Amino acid sequence: MAKLEKTLQENFDHLLRRIEQGILEGSVSASLEDASDFRSGDARCSVRVFERYSYAGGNRVSLNVTLFQSSDGPVHLSAITAGGSQALFFKINTWGEEAFLEKLREIL
Repeated sequence: MAKLEKTLQENFDHLLRRIEQGILEGSVSASLEDASDFRSGDARCSVRVFERYSYAGGNRVSLNVTLFQSSDGPVHLSAITAGGSQALFFKINTWGEEAFLEKLREIL
């Protein structure tokens, strides 16, 4: 598992669109598996779950991206990858997870 957390001074909607477009166009096997958006008062949260095939690991890897913003404050981003391990009881070969997260870093 790999994780990235950032606080960004960006427009929430533009950032969300840029992430979606960048991930989906960044890999021929990338897909948006599901999405959730909700508001409560002046706070909003968007969750995106992406998946792609990892040639390095020979398996599929997921990337969960969560954006949160309260009022007009900064956008908080949390991104976590999973599924890149090939071992039964412990994690080995997590290159696919790191590569997926690196793609998000490039987009940001």
